[in-house]
Amino acid sequence: MSSDSHLNGAYYGPSIPPPSKKSRSYNRHGRGGGSCNPFSWCCSCLCGCIFNLIFQILITILVLLGIAVLVFWLIFRPNAPKFHVNDATLTQFTLSSDNNTLYYNLAVNMTFRNPNKRIGIYYDKIEANAEYYDKRFASRNLDGFYLGHKRENNVNTEFVGEQVVVLENGDRSKYDRERNDGVYNIDLKLRLRLRLKVGWAKPKFKPKFECELKIPVTSGGVVSSTGFQRTKCDFDW
Repeated sequence: MSSDSHLNGAYYGPSIPPPSKKSRSYNRHGRGGGSCNPFSWCCSCLCGCIFNLIFQILITILVLLGIAVLVFWLIFRPNAPKFHVNDATLTQFTLSSDNNTLYYNLAVNMTFRNPNKRIGIYYDKIEANAEYYDKRFASRNLDGFYLGHKRENNVNTEFVGEQVVVLENGDRSKYDRERNDGVYNIDLKLRLRLRLKVGWAKPKFKPKFECELKIPVTSGGVVSSTGFQRTKCDFDW
């Protein structure tokens, strides 16, 4: 019989032992993939669901707020309050060169206007400050009032007295030029505390008006050739 016939016959060698428990465990857990921890899987799934829910709630709140703001604007069409300085009379504005004392006498006529059709405005507090090159020299508290829809109110006030005002060198030169010209650059700033009457709600705000005025001085009853121009003031929430 040839050697090839031995290769095609049955094998009568020693039996191959079965794999041990350790090797089977290694095949299942080591080479067959990582371990599966049910507790960690549940935690990750739960956290993902919570984050997804929070995100959806936030998106819903933002959408509802946007819709509410749009509806409010369509119904009330809010506009910022208006403020003008109609006239300003300056009979004294003298800055002493010895002790930096400013002697002033300034009268101002102002108009507050509510341009809204469905919103009322309560002016609970009005603080009027007069400044010269960022140096406040006078302050007055005006009486509060209520402005209804499409209403306006004229207010007069005076700033009279003296105040130490220390100007920088450049600002002092500007004062000298303005004294020669007879027209002074004076800022009127109003700090407000107001409430808006919107249906049953009355939200509160603390805005301000800022006015850059060019006021001619009146000397001996004679007004400068450059008259005062009615000035619209800036409103800032």
